[in-house]
Amino acid sequence: MSLPRLQLFEFNDLRWVGADVRDTLIESLSRGLDWGRTLTGLVGPFEEFLDAAGTRQVLDLCAGAGGPALILAKEFRRAGALPPEVRLTDLYPRRRAWERITRGEPTLVGHPEPVDATNIAAELGAGRARAIINAFHHFPPELARGILADAVRVRSPIWISEPFDRNPLLFLSFAPFGLAALLSNPVLTPERTWGKVALTWGLTPLALALSAWDGLVSTLRVYERSELEAMVAPLAADYRWRFGTYRYALGGKGYYFWGVPR
Repeated sequence: MSLPRLQLFEFNDLRWVGADVRDTLIESLSRGLDWGRTLTGLVGPFEEFLDAAGTRQVLDLCAGAGGPALILAKEFRRAGALPPEVRLTDLYPRRRAWERITRGEPTLVGHPEPVDATNIAAELGAGRARAIINAFHHFPPELARGILADAVRVRSPIWISEPFDRNPLLFLSFAPFGLAALLSNPVLTPERTWGKVALTWGLTPLALALSAWDGLVSTLRVYERSELEAMVAPLAADYRWRFGTYRYALGGKGYYFWGVPR
């Protein structure tokens, strides 16, 4: 029996949370995803999606600080494949973070203006497939349906992937990489501050507690296959939808879900 989906909060979603806290959580998560090679298994399925979509141009709808897009590009290169060209977008653009990562990865480019994933401008979406990597769980059902509906309305291919099932125990497979990434963050962060040092190496385990909470909540917010299929069922009969799973180190399991017009 599956757990019910809970729309709880994550600290890195809260606008009032300080930059040191948000950056510590996001940077540690991205580095842990990279060290754990959690996106390696997506290269083949993403290539299949791009082939079905008939494009190598991708619009990342919830790019955050750009970590997942950068990691996936690195995995493409490790596999000897050319990454797709990805335009990073977000309702709250992380321009400084995007400038850093796009300097080292020419297939990524940041879009400086805020973008509403439920209402993509025609000129921005034209010729591009849409993707949400490791972030669809942040959206409550109404917004999630709106994102899918906007893609189908203009017959845009769309990709969704998550590194976890709705099972908090599976988050344990990521824990060793996440903990190592968190503890090393004050040294490896691109913007070193005393606040990050205090959060991570101080007298209280604050960063560890916040990271554990966000990780647990992420798994409880993940949509399952039946919920995704129920969202798209009334949208368009002439779309081809595909669901699949992939594995990574220490028993980790993620999924992908994509749709393209027939």
